Amino acid sequence: MDLRQLKYFVQIAESGNFSRAAEILRIAQPSLSQQVKNLEEELGVELLLRHARGVTPTEMGQQLYDHARRILEEVDRVKDVVRSQSVNPSGRVAVGLPTSACRGLSIPLINAMAERQPNITLRVVEAMTGYLDEFLQMGRLDVALLYDHKAFEHVAWTEMMVEELMLFVPPDHPIASRGEVTLREIFEHPIVLPGAPNVLRTVIEQFAARHDIVPVAIDCDSLPAIARLVQQRATLAVMPHFAFIDEMKRGEMVAVPIVDPTPSWRLSVVVSQRTMNPRGSDAVAKVMADVIAGMVETGAWRARLRADKIRGETARALAR
Repeated sequence: MDLRQLKYFVQIAESGNFSRAAEILRIAQPSLSQQVKNLEEELGVELLLRHARGVTPTEMGQQLYDHARRILEEVDRVKDVVRSQSVNPSGRVAVGLPTSACRGLSIPLINAMAERQPNITLRVVEAMTGYLDEFLQMGRLDVALLYDHKAFEHVAWTEMMVEELMLFVPPDHPIASRGEVTLREIFEHPIVLPGAPNVLRTVIEQFAARHDIVPVAIDCDSLPAIARLVQQRATLAVMPHFAFIDEMKRGEMVAVPIVDPTPSWRLSVVVSQRTMNPRGSDAVAKVMADVIAGMVETGAWRARLRADKIRGETARALAR
């Protein structure tokens, strides 16, 4: 068994068809079939079920596929480690962005990386903060932007800013014309929030508990679905201002500040110390921090930067 055979088998399993896999791999189909036959003979098991529509892995074939994928991914990461030791950071870096920030941050980040670190290949992963934190701990992400990040082993982070949460309502809702609304008042209306243990849900419940408020809300972990619920006047939503900038520009939502108290959270750029590409990951973290700082300073992102995170100081703060 060698890496070439594993690569061939993975492609066949994913394509579900020998001819399609041969076309992608740019080799002759008979040669590809022979490689699989050699693999089956070596292992003493049948790896693929042949049928009229193509092939599917057997139970043992699925096990081989799962292991082979991990092996090939690890080989690619080893290559990135070696490449990352060059003068300029290079290789692949997986970046996790929370759902509420991904739409507004992903394009500026990708553009900034293309300009400042063209040798780095960026992979953007969007998910709720709780999942991103878990992915970071598992080594599936190299860098992430996290809300209210808790100190964990094997990560380094720099706290960037504080962002206040707001109430989002349809433009014709009675609250839309008000300058503010209390935390207690918002739960007199149908509210949608991400389900526990989402960080936003935790923050709201903690603020509510301090003021003897029992929050009742619909659970929804999909940002597009939350937006649709508000637009269709089914519920109101609590989110950071940055989450629904496009909807507000189109006049589909209005953001109303929440007071007494004002719920807020901290945002941090977090780097995994288990990353296989430390130089590339550090470079991405610095660019991300600068992009975020610039967006806050121009008003594109409504938040309060830490005093030492103004643009120009951010890279030096991270380097320390």
